Amino acid sequence: MVCGGFSCSKNCLCALNLLYTLVSLLLIGIAAWGIGFGLISSLRVVGVVIAVGIFLFLIALVGLIGAVKHHQVLLFFYMIILLLVFIVQFSVSCACLALNQDQQGQLLEVGWNNTASARNDLQRNLNCCGFRSYNPNDTCLASCNKIGHKCLPCAPIIEAYAGEVLRFVGGIGLFFSFTEILGVWLTYRYRNQKDPRANPSAFL
Repeated sequence: MVCGGFSCSKNCLCALNLLYTLVSLLLIGIAAWGIGFGLISSLRVVGVVIAVGIFLFLIALVGLIGAVKHHQVLLFFYMIILLLVFIVQFSVSCACLALNQDQQGQLLEVGWNNTASARNDLQRNLNCCGFRSYNPNDTCLASCNKIGHKCLPCAPIIEAYAGEVLRFVGGIGLFFSFTEILGVWLTYRYRNQKDPRANPSAFL
C-alpha cells in the first residue's frame, strides 16, 4: 500500500508519538539524574523540565490512542494542541538563534539575578563567584572562595558557552517544531481517511 493510505498514515502517526514519548521520558530522566548527582538543586529548573516532559508525554499518549483507535475527537484535540505547541516552540527557537551577544548577556544577567538556587549551582560547578563582580558579603559556594583564593567572575565563563548552547537549543527546537507540523498534517489527513475495516464495501 502506498504511503498515502490509511495504514501508512496510522503507522507514521504512531511512530511519531512513540518518538515524543521517548523524548518526554528522556527529559524526566535527565531532571532526575541532575537531582540525583547533585548537579542541579534548583527546584524551579527541575520542575519546569519535569513539567515539560509530563506535558509532552500526555500529548503523545493522546495522539497514540487517537491514532490506534482512529478516534476523531482525540485526534482533533491532539492536532490543535500540537499546532499551538508548534507556534510557541518555533517562535522560541527562532528567538534563541537570533539573539546577539549583547542580548545574550542581558538575558543571562536577568536569569542570574532571579534564580538564587541556579546561581549557587553555577558558582559551585564553574568554580566562580558573582556575575561580573563579586561582593564578599554575598554567598558563594565555589571551592576557590572556600580556600580563600581569588575567584573569577562567572559572566565570561557562561558567555563563552551561551552562544553555543542557544544555537543548540534553537536547532533542536526547530527540528522538533517541524516534526510537530508534520504531526499536524498527518493527523489532519488521517482524520479524513476512512477505516477500510469499518466499512469494507465502500472501498470495493
